[in-house]
Amino acid sequence: MKRFFIAVLFCALSVATFAQSKNFKLGKWVEIQNAILKELDKSYVDTLPVDRMERAAIDAMLSSLDPYTVYVPEEENEDFRMMVGKVYGGIGAIIYKPEKEGNVIINEPYENSPAVKAGLRCCDEIVSIDGVSTHGLDSGECSERMKGQPGTKVNFTVIKAHSRDTVEIAVTREKIHLPDIEYAAMLDATTGYIYQSGFTEGVAFELANSIRTLKAKGMKTLVYDLRGNGGGMLKEAVDIVSLFVPKGSVAVSSVGRVSENNFVYKTRFNPIADGLKVLVLVDGGSASASEIVSGALQDYDRATIMGTRTFGKGLVQSIKPLPYGGQLKVTTAKYYTPSGRCVQAIDYAKRDKDGSVQHIPDSLTHEFHTASGRPVRDGGGITPDIEIPLPQYPDIVYQLVMGQVVERYVLDYVRKHETIPSADEFVFDDLDGFKEFASTLLKDPKVLDELELEHIAPIIEEEIVVRYYFQREGVRVRLRNDKQLKQALEVPQSKWI
Repeated sequence: MKRFFIAVLFCALSVATFAQSKNFKLGKWVEIQNAILKELDKSYVDTLPVDRMERAAIDAMLSSLDPYTVYVPEEENEDFRMMVGKVYGGIGAIIYKPEKEGNVIINEPYENSPAVKAGLRCCDEIVSIDGVSTHGLDSGECSERMKGQPGTKVNFTVIKAHSRDTVEIAVTREKIHLPDIEYAAMLDATTGYIYQSGFTEGVAFELANSIRTLKAKGMKTLVYDLRGNGGGMLKEAVDIVSLFVPKGSVAVSSVGRVSENNFVYKTRFNPIADGLKVLVLVDGGSASASEIVSGALQDYDRATIMGTRTFGKGLVQSIKPLPYGGQLKVTTAKYYTPSGRCVQAIDYAKRDKDGSVQHIPDSLTHEFHTASGRPVRDGGGITPDIEIPLPQYPDIVYQLVMGQVVERYVLDYVRKHETIPSADEFVFDDLDGFKEFASTLLKDPKVLDELELEHIAPIIEEEIVVRYYFQREGVRVRLRNDKQLKQALEVPQSKWI
């Protein structure tokens, strides 16, 4: 008993010493930082840019932890809400402003948006917003002037794209919500397809409605496309798992440093996808909530995961209020799939001497098992049950897309064509015309020699169709050219889970 008492006392003293040491270090650095700021304020040769210094210091401090822990000051709250919820008050259009002294160009109006209802179309040019010239304003400043409370009006002076008439257009702002279920339709008599781009509030309800609609049309097989879906709300991911597995099943668990961040999330509803064969498509852009859903369905042997390995984000963020209206999005836990896997691919706590981080090597991953005993591994995203590689394109294609050459060509095309055939009929085949346009924007036009029509046509077709018929029709064009999807559907269902 004496030895046990001494051991307990030693542990208690060690914990207390550690806590005091940690608190001392924190207090020490706060004191040093305050002393530096005071000395700079007193001695520095120029007036201190305090706001810029404080933001730079905060951002640098948080970036040393992980990319997901960030500070959101009060003035950025609306943009943050837009990023998290895809909701804002405005006219519902993507704008493009190539020159600060030029006009604002309507790049892509959203379907059924206030902009479309008021008659704005792609390539219309906005000369002024509420009487203020757009010349001299950057795109961010123009965007802020267009946003506002739903129900309020914003007045534009507009040069119409094709007639070149100058007209006055008043647009009544609305609450703009960009849907996460961007496309749901039947691919054939028994195969349904749903493309989901995010996990914002209400998406589980939207997905459930889409599944019911497609089942009523005869769906027996569901292709659930999460490619490029970077995630979102954990609650929505749990409710989506509920659509496929029995009520009360563990969907995901989270474990943090403090017990208040430890949770086990179970499905809350009875499934509605009973009897459906399910294929989930993923890739390197599928992250976070996408990995929760695909990981759970894989662990329960409820779906066949196809595509390429997912991103590997197994970290959970929480929003904490800060003084003066700010917020801290902070990583509070790691999440684990039902089999016990954490899919986090990078250990941000362990860094090389230069501060860089590395992916967890396969040799340090662990084996887990699905409900039927199939082996699955942790430490680097969700590995598909059936690997289907993405098509490979020459580097010039990525250069043309990321360098906005394709976007600028598409806008030039729209200016020259008031109408195009329907999405089903439209085909782009003017490779020479595209190369001629692109050559004026590239430092080395010779790189275009390796570009072939099959490399760039699917991208241009989709982008052009979106400008005339909106995102939904653009997805249809994308599916028409989707080699990975076609390969997945060619896998015999006898090989599915």
